[in-house]
Amino acid sequence: MRMFVGMILGALLLVAGVYIYDSMQTSSVANGEVAQANRTIVNWDVAQTDWEALKARVQRDWVKLSEK
Repeated sequence: MRMFVGMILGALLLVAGVYIYDSMQTSSVANGEVAQANRTIVNWDVAQTDWEALKARVQRDWVKLSEK
């Protein structure tokens, strides 16, 4: 049980660390003609849209299961 809690905590710390890094710095990976000055590692807008879609799907499926 402690291993699973540690894995979840580690994943949360990883996401928080990447978010903080992205909010404070720009990516040095962005090079070339199409590179932007303030490019982040994670596209947070897409991640938020996917998260909202996942929450809506889970809620819809929960309603289906609870009606039976």
